[in-house]
Amino acid sequence: MKQLVVKILERSETYKGFFTLEQFTLQHSLFAGGWSKPLKRELFRRGTCVAVLLYDPVLDRVVLIEQFRVGALLHVEHPWLLEIVAGAIEEGETAEEVAYREAREEAGCEILELTQIQQFFTTPGGSSEWLSLFYGRVNSANIGGIYGLLEEDEDIRVSTLSFNEVYELLQSGAINSAIPIIAIQWLYIHRDELRRPYIV
Repeated sequence: MKQLVVKILERSETYKGFFTLEQFTLQHSLFAGGWSKPLKRELFRRGTCVAVLLYDPVLDRVVLIEQFRVGALLHVEHPWLLEIVAGAIEEGETAEEVAYREAREEAGCEILELTQIQQFFTTPGGSSEWLSLFYGRVNSANIGGIYGLLEEDEDIRVSTLSFNEVYELLQSGAINSAIPIIAIQWLYIHRDELRRPYIV
């Protein structure tokens, strides 16, 4: 297979705030041979992130969070999305450490066992975000309420639902964010395996 190459001709930072936006002028090799014309592309620098599917295999319940998302503002009437716990990796942290931290900060719960599901780009057409997705086993008996860090302006409603309820929300389109969709579909495939040690 022919090796594909990218040449960066120019790179500049066009905006730096809560996130960073960079502009690239680049060329890349073509499948048929030769080079593309110089292309201008903006890159949304999102960094490396973590998401955790919090699931109780004993009670067969999933932890969902709900919060305002500016990215949904222009697309739906109700930009408060049903999601799973997630957060960015800060300098010096591992993905696993972030999973445990975000479960406490966003859902007020402790992960009993953590397993990596997959790593993937979320929206590589314009964002650099690279995500580690985990399954976190929890005891959901006392999970619920309002959480989030005031200094980060978080206002997060936490609830637990049966797997069947969550899957119905997925099928109806009420869960419309990519990361929880991927996580719930993974759970649909692996649910029996996860529950087997706890079913008498």
